[in-house]
Amino acid sequence: MITQRGCLKRAASLYFLSQMNIEELRNYCISKPYVEECFPFDETTLVFKVGGKMFLLTDLDGDLYMIIKAKPESVIERIERYSDTDEGFHMNKKHWIRVRLENNLDIKRIENWIDESYRLVFDSLPKRKREELNTLL
Repeated sequence: MITQRGCLKRAASLYFLSQMNIEELRNYCISKPYVEECFPFDETTLVFKVGGKMFLLTDLDGDLYMIIKAKPESVIERIERYSDTDEGFHMNKKHWIRVRLENNLDIKRIENWIDESYRLVFDSLPKRKREELNTLL
Protein backbone atom coordinates (compact mmCIF):
# COMPACT_ATOMS: atom_id res chain seq x y z
CA MET A 1 0.00 0.00 0.00
CA ILE A 2 1.37 3.41 -0.98
CA THR A 3 0.94 6.13 1.57
CA GLN A 4 -0.15 9.62 0.69
CA ARG A 5 3.33 10.80 1.53
CA GLY A 6 4.81 8.20 -0.85
CA CYS A 7 2.49 9.33 -3.65
CA LEU A 8 3.52 12.94 -3.19
CA LYS A 9 7.17 11.97 -3.25
CA ARG A 10 6.70 9.97 -6.47
CA ALA A 11 4.70 12.77 -8.09
CA ALA A 12 7.39 15.29 -7.23
CA SER A 13 10.11 13.12 -8.76
CA LEU A 14 8.09 12.68 -11.98
CA TYR A 15 7.59 16.44 -12.12
CA PHE A 16 11.33 17.09 -12.08
CA LEU A 17 11.96 14.40 -14.70
CA SER A 18 9.53 16.03 -17.13
CA GLN A 19 11.06 19.50 -17.43
CA MET A 20 13.95 20.41 -19.70
CA ASN A 21 17.34 20.99 -18.10
CA ILE A 22 20.46 22.59 -19.58
CA GLU A 23 21.92 19.28 -20.77
CA GLU A 24 18.72 18.34 -22.59
CA LEU A 25 18.51 21.81 -24.13
CA ARG A 26 22.11 21.58 -25.31
CA ASN A 27 21.70 18.05 -26.66
CA TYR A 28 18.55 19.02 -28.53
CA CYS A 29 20.25 22.02 -30.14
CA ILE A 30 23.46 20.26 -31.16
CA SER A 31 21.48 17.37 -32.66
CA LYS A 32 20.46 19.69 -35.51
CA PRO A 33 22.58 19.80 -38.68
CA TYR A 34 25.41 22.36 -38.93
CA VAL A 35 24.99 23.66 -35.36
CA GLU A 36 27.92 25.08 -33.46
CA GLU A 37 28.00 26.21 -29.85
CA CYS A 38 30.13 29.00 -28.45
CA PHE A 39 30.52 31.66 -25.75
CA PRO A 40 30.92 34.88 -27.80
CA PHE A 41 29.73 37.31 -25.09
CA ASP A 42 31.11 35.96 -21.83
CA GLU A 43 31.87 32.68 -20.06
CA THR A 44 28.25 31.97 -19.05
CA THR A 45 26.20 32.91 -22.14
CA LEU A 46 25.94 29.81 -24.28
CA VAL A 47 25.02 30.50 -27.92
CA PHE A 48 23.92 28.06 -30.59
CA LYS A 49 24.46 29.05 -34.21
CA VAL A 50 23.71 27.70 -37.64
CA GLY A 51 25.78 29.04 -40.52
CA GLY A 52 27.43 31.49 -38.15
CA LYS A 53 24.08 33.05 -37.15
CA MET A 54 22.56 32.75 -33.70
CA PHE A 55 19.27 30.87 -33.28
CA LEU A 56 19.27 30.30 -29.49
CA LEU A 57 21.10 31.60 -26.46
CA THR A 58 20.91 30.82 -22.77
CA ASP A 59 22.81 31.71 -19.62
CA LEU A 60 24.43 29.00 -17.53
CA ASP A 61 24.01 31.06 -14.33
CA GLY A 62 20.71 31.59 -12.56
CA ASP A 63 17.30 30.48 -13.72
CA LEU A 64 17.22 28.43 -16.91
CA TYR A 65 15.79 30.24 -19.93
CA MET A 66 16.33 30.43 -23.65
CA ILE A 67 16.13 33.32 -26.07
CA ILE A 68 14.97 32.27 -29.52
CA LYS A 69 14.01 33.86 -32.81
CA ALA A 70 10.36 33.91 -33.86
CA LYS A 71 8.22 35.42 -36.60
CA PRO A 72 7.13 38.94 -35.62
CA GLU A 73 3.45 37.95 -35.53
CA SER A 74 4.29 34.97 -33.31
CA VAL A 75 6.25 37.10 -30.84
CA ILE A 76 3.18 39.09 -29.77
CA GLU A 77 0.90 36.05 -29.68
CA ARG A 78 3.32 33.99 -27.57
CA ILE A 79 3.97 36.78 -25.07
CA GLU A 80 0.23 37.32 -24.62
CA ARG A 81 -0.65 33.62 -24.45
CA TYR A 82 2.16 32.07 -22.39
CA SER A 83 3.11 33.31 -18.93
CA ASP A 84 6.61 31.82 -19.29
CA THR A 85 7.37 33.99 -22.34
CA ASP A 86 8.41 37.63 -22.65
CA GLU A 87 10.58 39.88 -24.82
CA GLY A 88 14.13 38.76 -25.51
CA PHE A 89 16.46 40.56 -23.11
CA HIS A 90 19.02 42.73 -25.00
CA MET A 91 17.60 41.53 -28.33
CA ASN A 92 15.39 42.96 -31.07
CA LYS A 93 11.96 42.74 -29.42
CA LYS A 94 10.28 42.29 -32.79
CA HIS A 95 12.06 39.00 -33.55
CA TRP A 96 13.29 37.48 -30.26
CA ILE A 97 11.54 36.06 -27.21
CA ARG A 98 12.74 34.74 -23.89
CA VAL A 99 11.19 31.53 -22.58
CA ARG A 100 11.71 30.53 -18.96
CA LEU A 101 12.39 26.79 -18.75
CA GLU A 102 12.29 26.41 -14.96
CA ASN A 103 9.06 24.60 -14.06
CA ASN A 104 8.07 24.48 -17.72
CA LEU A 105 6.55 21.08 -18.44
CA ASP A 106 5.59 21.66 -22.07
CA ILE A 107 8.76 20.20 -23.60
CA LYS A 108 7.09 19.54 -26.97
CA ARG A 109 6.20 23.25 -27.31
CA ILE A 110 9.77 24.20 -26.36
CA GLU A 111 11.22 21.82 -28.95
CA ASN A 112 8.83 23.11 -31.64
CA TRP A 113 9.87 26.68 -30.90
CA ILE A 114 13.55 25.75 -31.05
CA ASP A 115 12.91 24.04 -34.40
CA GLU A 116 11.18 27.14 -35.72
CA SER A 117 13.99 29.41 -34.55
CA TYR A 118 16.53 27.15 -36.25
CA ARG A 119 14.52 27.11 -39.50
CA LEU A 120 14.04 30.88 -39.51
CA VAL A 121 17.77 31.46 -39.16
CA PHE A 122 18.80 28.71 -41.60
CA ASP A 123 16.32 29.90 -44.23
CA SER A 124 17.59 33.48 -43.86
CA LEU A 125 21.16 32.45 -44.74
CA PRO A 126 22.34 33.38 -48.23
CA LYS A 127 21.63 30.67 -50.78
CA ARG A 128 25.34 30.08 -51.29
CA LYS A 129 25.88 29.49 -47.54
CA ARG A 130 22.92 27.05 -47.36
CA GLU A 131 24.28 25.14 -50.35
CA GLU A 132 27.74 25.08 -48.79
CA LEU A 133 26.35 23.66 -45.56
CA ASN A 134 24.27 21.08 -47.41
CA THR A 135 27.40 19.69 -49.08
CA LEU A 136 28.83 18.89 -45.63
CA LEU A 137 26.36 16.08 -45.01
